[in-house]
Amino acid sequence: MADLNPLLGVLNAMLTAPLGGESSGNFQAGLFPVESPIMGGMAAHLSIGDFSRATLMTVKALRHYHRIGLLEPAEIDDHTGYRRYSLEQLPVAQVIRRFRELDMPLEEIQSVLSAPDLDSRNQRITAHLSELERELSRTQSAAASLRDLIATPSPADTSGQIELRTVPAVSAAAITDTVDAEGSAAWLQEALAELRGVMAASNVPANGTAGGVYADEVFTEHRGQVTIFVPCLEPVRPEGRVTATLIPSTELAVIEHRGAPAEIDRAYGTLAAYVSRHAIATGGPIREYYLVGQQDTLDSADWRTEVGWPIFRTS
Repeated sequence: MADLNPLLGVLNAMLTAPLGGESSGNFQAGLFPVESPIMGGMAAHLSIGDFSRATLMTVKALRHYHRIGLLEPAEIDDHTGYRRYSLEQLPVAQVIRRFRELDMPLEEIQSVLSAPDLDSRNQRITAHLSELERELSRTQSAAASLRDLIATPSPADTSGQIELRTVPAVSAAAITDTVDAEGSAAWLQEALAELRGVMAASNVPANGTAGGVYADEVFTEHRGQVTIFVPCLEPVRPEGRVTATLIPSTELAVIEHRGAPAEIDRAYGTLAAYVSRHAIATGGPIREYYLVGQQDTLDSADWRTEVGWPIFRTS
């Protein structure tokens, strides 16, 4: 992560800079001197229109910030209802504007401004900036994936990539839960770690590759039942979410995906096209088998996942 101290210093300086201080480009806190001609020699308050011009915020935004208590006027005329803002509020408004440019939600901005001390304020700012960096990384990954998809379209003949396989029933330690697709990757890693931990504590060795059984709703509704399992030589003692189960036999068209889960949709698309062209698709849950994963290497480029589409074999 980049050093955030300079940015935090700028934001904190904007909130604490004295009025009428030296200008620092657009970051000056004392935008109007005490004897500002815009105030006719009285720099006590600004109308909402002047405050809008001074902060580059719309009047509509200022009224909304007033309603939610984010930036309340210094005073409101009892007779006209006109809002007036003090010069001391200019730095706060400038900070709010910059936070909005960073897509910080209004409730988070309120939390920053109401922080009891400098450390608390910096922690809240840093947390948001860290999330922005993670979002930027996701965006860059998606853009790179799109470029790769455009540059290297799937070949017309994919039969060499796909294996038709009869999978026998297997005893396994398993965790079954209803999972949101958005959080499924993290849930998968947690479930696999829990399964292996329970098996190790029970001294039950694995007897095959870990896998997952995904109900149709995981894809059609982005929320559905998932069973993550590890084949084992003997039944595991139930503990926590872990139970002993029998993973039924099935027939699958299987393709291997190499790389991070974010790219696995290409494998799914290739597999779907194959079973559709050969008219061998049948009902049943999708399966995945995790040949190489996070527990083996942190380099996601080396991860290997088999995707299995249920089929009806004719030969």
